[in-house]
Amino acid sequence: MARTNKTKLRGKRSAVDRTKQRHRSKARRKIDPMSQSYGPIGRAWKAFNQKLFGGELPPCLITLQRKKRALGFFAGRRFRSSDGTIITDEIALNPAHFAQRGAKRVLSTLGHEMAHQWQHHHGKVSRGGYHNLQWAAKMEEIGLVPSHTGRPGGEKTGQRMTHYVRPGGPFDRAADKLIAKGFALAYVERTTKAARKIALKKRQSKTRYQCAGCGQNAWAKPDAHFICGDCKLRLLP
Repeated sequence: MARTNKTKLRGKRSAVDRTKQRHRSKARRKIDPMSQSYGPIGRAWKAFNQKLFGGELPPCLITLQRKKRALGFFAGRRFRSSDGTIITDEIALNPAHFAQRGAKRVLSTLGHEMAHQWQHHHGKVSRGGYHNLQWAAKMEEIGLVPSHTGRPGGEKTGQRMTHYVRPGGPFDRAADKLIAKGFALAYVERTTKAARKIALKKRQSKTRYQCAGCGQNAWAKPDAHFICGDCKLRLLP
């Protein structure tokens, strides 16, 4: 009798194990990192093109690339088709920052680079990658406020520029709608406990300060105080 019960128990366990294995296999079949990463970003580009740019932007190639000190970049006419009949732009996003920034801020970088794409095709681009007044005006129009500090009060034009989202503006509404419909960053970079400790120690030992006037940088401890010799303005972290 005891042997029969053991046989039945083994049979139940085997059935449970087979069910778990089927579930795991089904879950693995649903994992598709390439389409799950690029698909939502491509759909976001299309939505922003219609909502923020009136459908004026031509299709482009979207890539995920690491570039030091860059959240993203735009390169006009970067690629051609293999038969040479089509030339297309590139918008790149840096996936190294996805985890710390979150979906909406990454989408704002996409909008920032799309403003560059708009200017490339419908405006006049300054040499050397300078962010000029025309670009700044387009950013304001779509609800992204240009600022060299990423905060209110920053310079609106310059060589290295970022932005912040205007609450309730066109971008803010369009991004919220996308996220409500399920937009998400499917994959973000993993960090180990040791790497987090190293990053924290580095942040605590050195902070970048920037002059609010000319953009001059300096690095020092978090409690340092600097005055720009040219602008006579305080350097802000």
